[in-house]
Amino acid sequence: MNQDYMYTSETPVGNLPNLFILADGMGGHNAGDYASRYTVEVIVDSVRKNSECSPAAVIRAAIQQANRAVMKKARTDIDLEGMGTTVVVATVQGQELCAANVGDSRLYLAGDDFRQITKDHSYVQEMVRRGEISPEAARVHPDRNIITRAVGGGPEIEVDFFEVSLEEGDQILMCSDGLTDMLEDEEIFEIINEKKVVQEAIDELIDAANDYGGNDNITIILTQPFSSGEVKIC
Repeated sequence: MNQDYMYTSETPVGNLPNLFILADGMGGHNAGDYASRYTVEVIVDSVRKNSECSPAAVIRAAIQQANRAVMKKARTDIDLEGMGTTVVVATVQGQELCAANVGDSRLYLAGDDFRQITKDHSYVQEMVRRGEISPEAARVHPDRNIITRAVGGGPEIEVDFFEVSLEEGDQILMCSDGLTDMLEDEEIFEIINEKKVVQEAIDELIDAANDYGGNDNITIILTQPFSSGEVKIC
């Protein structure tokens, strides 16, 4: 069962010039699959209808609406009880990237270096930030997949926002933990740098993650906003 879901649009959605969303659901039976898909659908619909001009305000309202919708749906269907999902959302306006996340799905910026822009909301990453364990230990910790924030996780949801100035040649990578649990950041960056064609980079990333075990669904959005405007997904 694939509990990941994504949406991409290089053309305007509501007042946003473009929109990229990736979600990784959780829950028994088909609940995780439903949570990720439903969350993305609600976010897209909310963005289309929002008349705000601020990208952050538009995205914040959309994620909050999705949280309320997921919680309401979970209360009305016993098969969906306890469902939730991570989500990472991005839009590029001019040379500015606006990104938001809840959970441990990630957004990276690949340019002269490779930086994780979003912050994981997970049990082990909270321990890393407090200095209790090392990043290396976090990768193999038995509780590494326990997240501390999720869409559907409570009536109030805290969303982290990031605004980053982009430069020529920068690439934006969004991915679920099916990729980052299998590959080190250095390996991901090396593959992206090696491949000049977006689709080739995506194929190589997925092949490498599967070679290391492929323990989870792998979803990737990779975009080059200032080259050809090309967006390839898998």
